[in-house]
Order: sequence, then structure tokens, then C-alpha cells
Amino acid sequence: MKLVFATNNNHKLKEVKQLLPDSIEILSLKDIDCEDEIAETGSTIPDNAFIKARYIYEKFGMNCFADDTGLEVDALDGRPGVYSARFAGPACRAADNIKKLLTELKGIENRKANFRTSICLMIDGVSTNFEGRVDGVITMAEEGENGFGYDPVFLPNGYTKTFAQMSDEEKNAISHRGVAIRKLVDYLSKLEAPVL
Repeated sequence: MKLVFATNNNHKLKEVKQLLPDSIEILSLKDIDCEDEIAETGSTIPDNAFIKARYIYEKFGMNCFADDTGLEVDALDGRPGVYSARFAGPACRAADNIKKLLTELKGIENRKANFRTSICLMIDGVSTNFEGRVDGVITMAEEGENGFGYDPVFLPNGYTKTFAQMSDEEKNAISHRGVAIRKLVDYLSKLEAPVL
């Protein structure tokens, strides 16, 4: 089974490849020579996943899936949410986003947050959605060198390590993306006919 994963994020690609069985061959956007910047204009996380998957399917005619992930912070009324990747501005880096987040939470006791991933699978033009969520808190400062994005400041409930302090295996076992990908894998394994 071949599926295009509609992402240019090598961290996400690596994470997903570790979670999927060998029977599913994952192609990146680079593998299909897609250098297009797909505008994420949706108002919700599932909207953005759908926009990306539909774009790849319609342009390249290949079965694919796309994900969108957001960090939702209670004290910030769910922000950054759908704007998580560009919280500090259009061309910002992860470090800029973390700095802005910690600045906005300065002096705030309620640091509850959740990571949410939505995956849209597009098979023969039909879309199916899979959700994953993990609850936790935002730490006072960055901790850990692994992971990416907001991982150094996200401490999942019931754990003493941030995502950035965990090994890939530890993080994948409990992460929002891990939960959503396992739902995707379960669905794909139940499909009667092989895809592509």
C-alpha cells in the first residue's frame, strides 16, 4: 500500500514512519516532486488537514493523508490552536512560538493545555478523519532536547518528562499524533481491497 503523507516536516515524517507498519509505503511531498505551498486557510484543525489532503489528491491523483496539529491552552482561550505553527508570526521559528507562549503565560497559574491532531485520509476521493489528543500542562521553562515544536514546554499528565525529554518511542506511545496514527493504521488494516 502506498500513501502520500502531505507534509514537508521531516520530524513529522519520521514520527509517522516509525508508527506505520512496513506494509504501508509512505511517500513525502518531496518524493512526488510537490514543492507547492498549500495554504492552510481552515478555521479549525480538521479543516486544515482536509484542505491539504484534498489538494494532493486532486492535483496528483494519489491516495494520501494529511495532518494538522494544534496546541490549545486553557488560559489563552484555546490559543494558539489552529495558528500553532505561526503563533509568533508568518515566518517564525519554533523557538519564537515558545517564547511568545511563555511570555503570555507569565504569572498565570492555570497552565492546562492539550495537543490535538487531526488526520484526514483521502482514498479514491473519499475522506475519513482520525483524531488524537493528549492533555497536560505548559512548563515554566523549556526542558529537553528531543522532539520539535512546543515539545520542550509540554508536560503530559501523569508524566515527569516533557515530550522533548522523552525518547521517540516514549513520546509516540502517548502522543496526540501517535493516537491518531494508530486509529489510521487500524482503519487501513481493515480495508478489504489493497489501496493503489
